[in-house]
Amino acid sequence: GEPGIGAVVARQGGEQHAVVARDIGDVLQAVAPVIEAAQAALGIDLATLEGYQGRVLQALIERRLLAQGAAAEGVSVSEEAVLAETQNLALDLGSTDALEGWMAENNYTLESLIRGLREEMLAAEMVARLAEAVPADAEQVHARHILMPSREEAEVLRDEILVGGDFAELAEAFSLDLSTRPAGGDLGWFPQGYLTTPEVEQMAFSLEPGEIGEVVESRLGFHIVQTIEREVRPLLPDALERLQEGAVESWLAERRQASAIEILIAP
Repeated sequence: GEPGIGAVVARQGGEQHAVVARDIGDVLQAVAPVIEAAQAALGIDLATLEGYQGRVLQALIERRLLAQGAAAEGVSVSEEAVLAETQNLALDLGSTDALEGWMAENNYTLESLIRGLREEMLAAEMVARLAEAVPADAEQVHARHILMPSREEAEVLRDEILVGGDFAELAEAFSLDLSTRPAGGDLGWFPQGYLTTPEVEQMAFSLEPGEIGEVVESRLGFHIVQTIEREVRPLLPDALERLQEGAVESWLAERRQASAIEILIAP
């Protein structure tokens, strides 16, 4: 059955930092209008999606870990800042009366709203600090690849390139990667932690400029990879954003491992 209000559903280091069913209820109630809109627009009953409550719980745990990290670094949120945020919410909704009505509809008390806002503000500050710590410049490679359906076909094409075949022309003719094929397999410049195929990225960073790697397998197929150039250079906005997201994810993974978090209900 569903956990009762006030029941502990996750615990970090005993009862001191418990996530209780009331927290999940707060969030589920807050997103209920979004769920209803999605149901109406898409004809999908999101409430029946597997693990929905579990995902809410995981998000609450992550928010709490981030807030704790900010507090450990000496960050604090004043009462005035939290009250200012509640006033911003009231402005967004049109009036203080509208905010009070929204709180009543979504089962928020002033205490639970302020608690959630303070934790959210601390978490946001921690995310900002982790993102700002990612350098704007990084070692990057400029590489290209050809994606083939089998190792045998990739080996044949690689042998052809090694004896003088034109990499770009062969990529345009045979590569299964439709996004890079028109450009001769060119992947552009990228840092470590950017590509969605880590095997290709790892191979590209292991090569010297001009070198062609051994055929490497990924979930997409078999790749012939050539590194064209490598240097430390400024990150493009999307690459910087990807590395910043990765920094937050890595920090959370480390904190989860270091914290004694028990999930006391099935997700």
